[in-house]
Amino acid sequence: MARAGLTAERVTIAGAELADEVGLDQVTMSQVARRLGVKDASLYTHVRGLEDLRGRIALLAADEKTIRIAEATSGRAGKDALVAFADAWREYAHTYPGRYTATQTPIQIDPELAAKAPGPRRAVELTYSMLRGYGLTEPDLTDAVRLLRSTFHGFVALEAAGGFAHERSPQQSWVRALDALHTLLEHWPPAREGDSA
Repeated sequence: MARAGLTAERVTIAGAELADEVGLDQVTMSQVARRLGVKDASLYTHVRGLEDLRGRIALLAADEKTIRIAEATSGRAGKDALVAFADAWREYAHTYPGRYTATQTPIQIDPELAAKAPGPRRAVELTYSMLRGYGLTEPDLTDAVRLLRSTFHGFVALEAAGGFAHERSPQQSWVRALDALHTLLEHWPPAREGDSA
């Protein structure tokens, strides 16, 4: 019999908190069970296993990160929106490193759960909406989305790994990188002949 009060949501949150503390790849079902004060078997009433738990953590993180980005960018446009978007992304990655990793890791997610989760869809909508403010259309929108994701994720991943040992602070480089992205988005190069979505 499942422990009273134990739910898939509580198991997911416990797993997410543990991931932030020890790293997503170090999370085990046994550790989550100990954190919740239950036997391992009790968890399987609520999640199917470790991969299912990781998928749930990824969806939770996507929802949380998207809410923060939406709040940060509300009422903003152009460079203000870009900077608010990027800063919210980076802050989430710093504050919740394990959860953030889950959003950037290929994980098999239950299609039914994924279909109900608003975070991933909303993240795409927010990103495309911000970039349309720069006058971009397809296929440039998709290319710009990939550029932003690569830049933001690359920066925070290198930063988390201690990859910026130069005396210039990462914050100064972050600000300049966003300046450069804004300039690029304002002057996006025209598509090459034959390029299509």
